[in-house]
Amino acid sequence: MKTIDELVGEGVSGKRVFVRADLNVPLDGDTITDDGRIRAAVPTIRKLTESGARVVVASHLGRPKGTPDPQFSLAPVAARLGELLGTRVAFAADTVGDSAKATVGGTADGGVTLLENLRFNPGETSKDDTERGAFADELAALADAYVGDGFGAVHRKHASVYDLPARLPHAAGYLIATEVGVLRKLTQDVERPYAVVLGGAKVSDKLGVIDHLLGKADRLLIGGGMAYTFLKAQGHEVGRSLLQEDQIPAVKGYLERAEELGVEFVLPVDVLAAAEFPDLKTKAPADPEVVAADAIPAGLEGLDIGPESRKLYAAKLADAATVFWNGPMGVFEHPDFAEGTRAVAQGLLDSPAFTVVGGGDSAAAVRQLGFDENAFGHISTGGGASLEYLEGKTLPGLAALED
Repeated sequence: MKTIDELVGEGVSGKRVFVRADLNVPLDGDTITDDGRIRAAVPTIRKLTESGARVVVASHLGRPKGTPDPQFSLAPVAARLGELLGTRVAFAADTVGDSAKATVGGTADGGVTLLENLRFNPGETSKDDTERGAFADELAALADAYVGDGFGAVHRKHASVYDLPARLPHAAGYLIATEVGVLRKLTQDVERPYAVVLGGAKVSDKLGVIDHLLGKADRLLIGGGMAYTFLKAQGHEVGRSLLQEDQIPAVKGYLERAEELGVEFVLPVDVLAAAEFPDLKTKAPADPEVVAADAIPAGLEGLDIGPESRKLYAAKLADAATVFWNGPMGVFEHPDFAEGTRAVAQGLLDSPAFTVVGGGDSAAAVRQLGFDENAFGHISTGGGASLEYLEGKTLPGLAALED
């Protein structure tokens, strides 16, 4: 896989370099509520501009249906990217149309253009190779070289991620190089003990990574909504808590395999529960109560791990040498149910381990709860991509960058 430094060494001054970034940031109207992914894209873009390239940046945002949708416009991102780069970023009002051609054509050496949301064009996400390839051809006409740096999208077989690199000289940007290097530390010659913390709502989203990690991790700590399916599989009452009954047979199988392999499975011993799901807009008090994890009352819903579970999880992280964390321990967006996620984040900081926060809600929680991002070993920009890599899958966007 060619590096961006090698590409720059071959000469990019005056050339149009297409950078597939991941600028899929959360928006509240036109306000960016977390600019972490934009900041992560800056080093690669700056390297190219300082080398005299005419940089064409492209990304998706949200899930539009293949047509323009103002709520998913990248216009606010262009403004923030310009602030971070310290220069104006021109914004094209389409992806491959007249605005894109004119704006890219007017980009000076060292300048930057951001295209509108790639997913406004149905060819970006099409499952039809011909349609996707046709869109990739139009994108390729805007550039002389390609840099893949949108790690959060490399698990998608999309035109700008998979098809476009085959049409242009290509290299991996700094972000992708960093992400892949970190993930290799989690899969090859791992320092032990190796602890994995998994949370989030659905156990079905994590079955693949659990299956793969059972042969690699020393202990798995489970929290979030997915924990209640594990507790139910053990025969416990979970009240009105989130439950995927169809996954119980699979979960039972994983618990049995873990015991056979000597992998420690850590589940909550107590939870914070409430009669109603909290209001995340008003943040009104939810009147939670601590209940035993193996006997959640029928009228209550588990919404966070409890105080004893927080102590337990912290203890299980204290002697680890490597930790990977993906998924919050509860509804961290509400202050009444944020302490479990906070305890895990603090546990990572207190541990001497090499710590990796696996993107998505975990990364958002770290920032929302006020932690210093630089205190962690690595905070990934791609939760889904990280999980699929750890599952042992081939990621289309990485395969496309291989020579």
